[in-house]
Amino acid sequence: MAENKDLVNVLWSGADVLRGKMDANEYKTYLLGLVFYKYLSDKYLETAYDLYNGEKPESMPQAQEGYEAALNEMDESDKAEYLNSIRSVRHYTMEPKMTFVSMMNDINNKCFNRENLQSAFNRIQESDEIFHSLFADVDLYSNRLGANDQKQSDTIADVIKVLNDADLIHAEGDVLGNAYEYLIGQFASETGKKAGEFYTPHGPAQILCRIAMLGQEDKKGLQVYDPCMGSASLLLSCRNYSKEKDYVKFYGQELMPSTYNLARMNMFLHGISPENQKLRNGDTLDADWPTDEETEFDAVTMNPPYSANWSAAEGFKQDERFMDYGGKLAPKSKADYAFLLHGLYHLKQTGTMAIVLPHGVLFRGQSEGTIREILLKNGSIYAVIGLPSNMFYNTSIPTCIIVLKKHREGRDVLFIDASSMFVKEKKQNVMTEEHIDKVLEIYKNRQDVDKVAHLASFDEIKENDFNLNIPRYVDTSEPEPEVDLKALSASIKETTAAINKGNEELLSMLGDMTFNKPETKDAVEEFIKVLQEV
Repeated sequence: MAENKDLVNVLWSGADVLRGKMDANEYKTYLLGLVFYKYLSDKYLETAYDLYNGEKPESMPQAQEGYEAALNEMDESDKAEYLNSIRSVRHYTMEPKMTFVSMMNDINNKCFNRENLQSAFNRIQESDEIFHSLFADVDLYSNRLGANDQKQSDTIADVIKVLNDADLIHAEGDVLGNAYEYLIGQFASETGKKAGEFYTPHGPAQILCRIAMLGQEDKKGLQVYDPCMGSASLLLSCRNYSKEKDYVKFYGQELMPSTYNLARMNMFLHGISPENQKLRNGDTLDADWPTDEETEFDAVTMNPPYSANWSAAEGFKQDERFMDYGGKLAPKSKADYAFLLHGLYHLKQTGTMAIVLPHGVLFRGQSEGTIREILLKNGSIYAVIGLPSNMFYNTSIPTCIIVLKKHREGRDVLFIDASSMFVKEKKQNVMTEEHIDKVLEIYKNRQDVDKVAHLASFDEIKENDFNLNIPRYVDTSEPEPEVDLKALSASIKETTAAINKGNEELLSMLGDMTFNKPETKDAVEEFIKVLQEV
């Protein structure tokens, strides 16, 4: 933890250079992009040094010197073979002047040139399709960095100097990936509503992923899919619960190009090999996952945009994802069920899907009611978990997790009311590990828990007209305390006696008063009459 904290502190301090020049949603792109560039550069030099010297370098400057020396000593044929060997491992090549170490040397020598850094970005992006447009959002010439060329260069140089203290190569295990994930979470906290595009808070994320992974922990070659992947945090969280981490295959799609790039960086920094990640930039609802690739997955996790607009065009009624639900589509102004049905369509018969949605999907009528009824009749809805309000950065409304399975015996539904399981932290409500574990325990036991959970039969749900509103099934109300009528009567008598005694004393005091003015005496006598009547 100390190593992780130190790395986080170094990386996060890079934000201080940019904070004040632009908002967090913008400077996160620069910081995370430059962190990733340093990672790629340092990994490249480490590989280059190891291939030539047969051992790991002790430092990045040593690796830089070794790389330059190797290139100088080789003829053109050996150099080409050497660079191809590096490329086969890293999937990209870099000239010595394009490395992070070289940029740092230039800064120290006061001759830093953004053109070299941009050339490094370009070289990486052009090396392999998996890096295509990866640094497209890191605009090194933006006026946000400063008023003129020199100030813009100075800002980038200042960030590089801070990041130079981060040892990204010797970070053990998932330390680097977790540090990067921490940065994403911190940016989510700073950016507020915009964070909903790329980040799912820890509590809901862990519940989603642990549920999706239950019973599949030992599976080798597990396939995980997130059609609204954001920064890929849910996909990577699923990996944490696999006993065959190196063989998990990740499939994801994201609409926002900048967020898509963030997801790709996040994957690499968690050590995911290019062969195990298939990520796409596209509109999930309008452009379904390509049929020439794997189309059914063991685990599906989703945190889609809530009640988003979509076309709901008539042609979708012939789409295999949506065609079996009574000729109904999710409303144009509420795509929630469109996302749900998309995910369910791509779930294997033996898999589990978990999706976060607003509570409205549990009880809204019209086309959504028809879709919900068919899902329940098919036995697809396995559990409904109500989450606390104010959990997500993009909305304060309470949300729920719906768990779905394609093939199971029975059509009962487990309802869990976890709306009170949180602690208040700053602006957000947060679920602790204890809360998360409690929800998972209830989910696995699948039994009634007083005021928390209820396993509803299909007939019970049918009697409720297929309305899944959680309070219909989990009564969290507290009974009114019993009233002791004898004690209440005695208390009333005591109170009345005290009031009468007080009135008598007041009347006595008023009767002893003398007055300088007749009108004052008349007013007091009138008040005494009123008090006597009471």
